[in-house]
Amino acid sequence: MKGKKSTAKREVLFFKPSIGRDEEQAVLDVLRSGWLTTGMRVCEFEKDFANFAGARFAIALSSCTAALHLALEVLDLNSDDEVITTPFTFSSTASEILHAGAKIKFVDVDPSTGNIDATRIKNAVTDRTKAVLPVHFAGHPCDMDSIMDIALEYDLRIIEDAAHALEAKWADNKIGSIGDFTCFSFYATKNITTGEGGMVTCDNEIMAEKIRLLSLHAMTKDAWKRYMPDEQNNRNNKYYQIVSRGYKYNMTDIQAALGIAQLRKVEKMWERRKNLVSLYMSRLADVSEIKLMAIENSIKHAHHLMLIKLVPGELNISRDNFLNELRDRAIGASIHFVSLHMHPYYKNKFGFEDNDFPNAAYLSNNIITLPLYPDLSEEDVYYVTDCVKEIIEKHKAKKLVSVTS
Repeated sequence: MKGKKSTAKREVLFFKPSIGRDEEQAVLDVLRSGWLTTGMRVCEFEKDFANFAGARFAIALSSCTAALHLALEVLDLNSDDEVITTPFTFSSTASEILHAGAKIKFVDVDPSTGNIDATRIKNAVTDRTKAVLPVHFAGHPCDMDSIMDIALEYDLRIIEDAAHALEAKWADNKIGSIGDFTCFSFYATKNITTGEGGMVTCDNEIMAEKIRLLSLHAMTKDAWKRYMPDEQNNRNNKYYQIVSRGYKYNMTDIQAALGIAQLRKVEKMWERRKNLVSLYMSRLADVSEIKLMAIENSIKHAHHLMLIKLVPGELNISRDNFLNELRDRAIGASIHFVSLHMHPYYKNKFGFEDNDFPNAAYLSNNIITLPLYPDLSEEDVYYVTDCVKEIIEKHKAKKLVSVTS
């Protein structure tokens, strides 16, 4: 396909989940089983996922947001405690720090990857710092060696937001097996999906049981244990007790059945996305008006998002209008992300200015997310990249040429 140009207009969705007959049958089997909520399929999914992530424990939850909340909740944070994280992320990363009762301490990012700049974390640590919450942006893992060294030096907990980083590895270490807690997302647009859903992994049995307890109203027995007639532990006592303030964060067997089927295809889908990213990068590598995100050699990238950065001053079109022109061509492009410190809530509540975190602000104003998913075709990538080049050619900034006598 080298040199092929896609001139005919076509619709390219931003994302389409890869759902096939295996997923359909798995969900149908649960629907016919008579048990729809948290049960044996959830247990199976948790076991499969723990093995996949290289963790001792995995707890299936209703979302990655729930996973972040409970991982923070079990640290017993108070209003004087601080959690260091990145502003360049989805809202739940920071909002769950606030929900857990602590203060947010933002640290700027590395503009080449979008990840929290590990060299800045140490300077942000105070005697009130209790945890660091790195986000593996777009699927590129953070510098976990440096982050874990800081955690060891200052006795900090590490909670990883791996919503984008299902398959990622830092060096030879699987994301999910490094920090104290790692939180994953199975939202509809993620690398595997349960429609809505999440998972938290950890190696600490006491913490894992606390999270499991809190995830379902802090009841000592869930519905499966209460109602199944052959459950050995139920024969003397079918009643539950509430032992803490809990939440409604459990995953259902319907979702878990979908997740089990998706997890079996995870490497195949990752390989497909990796090849599509390579095609994107080869098609856009020589376009000087944009930059591509960096991919370090020593890591495994999860390839969750395909991003381009507009080079300031090279085009006479704003990022938002560039995005609109892509959408006019029926391309489902998006933005990941507008940094949290630039949103009204954080500006009004905490007094942030855009230039407080200049790298995050730069990305927020110049980044565009292009379609990426296993069912995307090579022809789609050619069409998208041709349109990107066409818009750039149309909006190149005129250069002033100096004239000397």
